[in-house]
Amino acid sequence: MLGTIVNAAAVAAGTLLGLLLKKGIPDRLQDIIMKGVALCVLLIGISGALKGQNTLIAILSMVIGAIIGELIDIDRRLNTLGQWIEKKFSKGGGEQTVAKAFVTSSLLFCVGAMAIVGSLQSGLTGDHEMIYTKSMLDGISSIVFASSLGFGVIFSVAAIFLYQGSIVLLAQWVAPLLSDTVIAEMTCVGSLMIIGLGLNMLGITKLKVANYLPGLLLPILLCLFM
Repeated sequence: MLGTIVNAAAVAAGTLLGLLLKKGIPDRLQDIIMKGVALCVLLIGISGALKGQNTLIAILSMVIGAIIGELIDIDRRLNTLGQWIEKKFSKGGGEQTVAKAFVTSSLLFCVGAMAIVGSLQSGLTGDHEMIYTKSMLDGISSIVFASSLGFGVIFSVAAIFLYQGSIVLLAQWVAPLLSDTVIAEMTCVGSLMIIGLGLNMLGITKLKVANYLPGLLLPILLCLFM
């Protein structure tokens, strides 16, 4: 779990630094920074989506995942959590800001191939090199996200612990299921969600991106039959 702990600590430290920097940035600069971040988010999403090798798997994963997520209404539950956090820890601001920051940063930090492969390496061989590299990238990203989206980014630390920590602890059992093809398709599906996040950040759409989250796991099943 050392790699996961370092990754979480890097995000926490980056978030705190980003919050300190935010205090000295005028509102109009915060707005343009956020839009710049959104464009970078789109770039990350598009780059990851191109790694998919089977378009049908991506389509089925998104459609079936959306149905499951909508029935559970993950987006509403995360927003409710964000509102509760806002009331407990913030003296002001909108509840949606916390939820948006939490969902956006958590997805960006967790759905990439480095999170999956790096966690598998940590759990199977004790090699944390890839997670350390990811930690450095996430730490830098968290500075930018916190300065533009606010303190909700800090709660993505919990998502990193749960997601990457679970893969590390279950590595010997899940490794046979996560072939290079499966990881590529999971990255593709997750990256499509990241594109949705980027569009939301730009104000172009109002997608309930969290409701697509179940689709992230579906390539594991679909790749067995397709």
